[in-house]
Order: sequence, then structure tokens, then C-alpha cells
Amino acid sequence: MAERAAPVARLLPDGRRLHLQHGPIDLVVEAWGRPDEIGSAYRQAVQRFGDVLGALVSELAVLRSPVGAFPPRLEGPVARRMAAAVWPYRRVFITPMAAVAGAVADEMLQAMLEGRDLHKAYVNDGGDIALHLSPQHSLRAAMVANSDMPSLDGFAAIDFASPVRGIATSGWRGRSFSRGIADAVTVLAATAAAADAAATIIANEVNVEHAAIERAPANSLRDETDLGDLPVTVAVGPLPTMLREQALSRGAAKARALRRAGLIEGAALSLQGGWRIIDTGIHPAALPESVSG
Repeated sequence: MAERAAPVARLLPDGRRLHLQHGPIDLVVEAWGRPDEIGSAYRQAVQRFGDVLGALVSELAVLRSPVGAFPPRLEGPVARRMAAAVWPYRRVFITPMAAVAGAVADEMLQAMLEGRDLHKAYVNDGGDIALHLSPQHSLRAAMVANSDMPSLDGFAAIDFASPVRGIATSGWRGRSFSRGIADAVTVLAATAAAADAAATIIANEVNVEHAAIERAPANSLRDETDLGDLPVTVAVGPLPTMLREQALSRGAAKARALRRAGLIEGAALSLQGGWRIIDTGIHPAALPESVSG
């Protein structure tokens, strides 16, 4: 993550959504409520966005380091959100970067809401989403299993009574590396940062060994990576049904364990047409080949 140019803020052509972009951070923001409240929320978002990337870059060495036995010393609020989100997983290899997109979304949503009266709002950071709901309001978030051939594969329905305020997706097809073979793992959690970290962990567990799976050291694909020479998935050919189901079952077992531990509220795991759904609030668009609660 390198700091580039200056932050860009503009309304999208629909006049309702705000686009914020700075280097690798690319956000879409939308709010509902009185026009004056929405305008003030957007101005607050623009003001807060100005130094988000710079603050992260200043602590990048620590943020790219694996979490160890002691919490990392970090100063910035986004960096601290990242570290807190990955701390429960410190017994496996994980760095705070596993929660960067979700943590940015959480921070920006908090800035928008300060002193404001909004019916609902979301901050979407490349598919990792922080959301706000007031009583009597709800949101539906679409799920896409294959980003190479995007289609509506399902949705998560979230209302005010739900504890879910964060959604994140991980998988080998996504913009970040994955050590597993899931096409997509979408996680619902109390915050976007928590969902982001958990999606990484669960997606890594959706895994088997087969000749159709191609892996490469992360640093051979991208110089600036927090994964070093760890192998990451770069291609997954057609798998035998038995192995696909085995990989999904491994991921589902991890998702259930995280749910029992109170770290997530639900998850949807997808691999080559097979699914595991760990939450009644997630609805596939069509009957999937394999679903278990």
C-alpha cells in the first residue's frame, strides 16, 4: 500500500452515492435520511478521508507483520481497528492487513454518523461493507460468487434488530490473495473489520490438495505483500465433487466454530457451484447444490 496523488471525492452520476478514492482505497458511500443530514454526513466523510491512507502508510511495517503473543503497538484509529479484528486469530499466521478494507469502512462510517440523524447508510470498500440502520429500516446486500462472471448469487437481509453491521468477502478470485480455494466466502459480523478478518480465516480453510489447483509464493506475484513467500492460490480447475464437498465442509466447520465463539453471525461459502450457508439471514438466489446450516 503506497500513498499516491491526492484524495478524490465526487458524487456518482446517480447523485445519491459518494465516491472516495485515494491510492488503493476506493469507497462507495450511500446514506438515507433528510437531504441536509445526508449532505452533512458526506462532508464529514470527505473531511475524515483525507488522511486515512497517509496514516496507514506511516505504520505499514507493523501492519504487514504477523500478529504475535503481544498486541502490536499502533497509533492510528484504523490501524488499531485492524489489529483488534485479527487478534482472535493470533495462533495462526495473520497480519493486521487481513482487516484493512473492513477497518477503513468502519472508520468512515463512524465519521459519517457523528452528530447525524440518518435512516441508514453504508460504506462499501471493494465489497467489504460497514452499515448503519435505525429502527424500522433494513438493507439487502447482494452476493457474487464468481467476480470473473458476476451474477446475483444470493443476498443477505439485515434489519435493525440484527447484530450484523459488517459484511466482508474473501476468496482466491478476489482482489486479495487467499491460501484456500473458495470462490467466495461472505461473512456477516458485528463490524466490517471483524467480518474481513474472519472471511480471510474461513476462506483459507476451504482447501484440499489436487493437481487442478495452482499455487505460487505470494511475493512472486506482488512485491508489496504481507504474506511473504507463503503459497497462495492462483488457479483452481474443475474438482471432483468429493473434494469440492470436503473443502467446503472444512470451511463450514471453521465458520461454525467462529460463530459459536461469537466472532461472526453467519457466513456463505461457495466453491464451483457448491455452497454452505451458516445463517438463516443469507439467501441463495437459486437452490444451491449443497447447503447446510
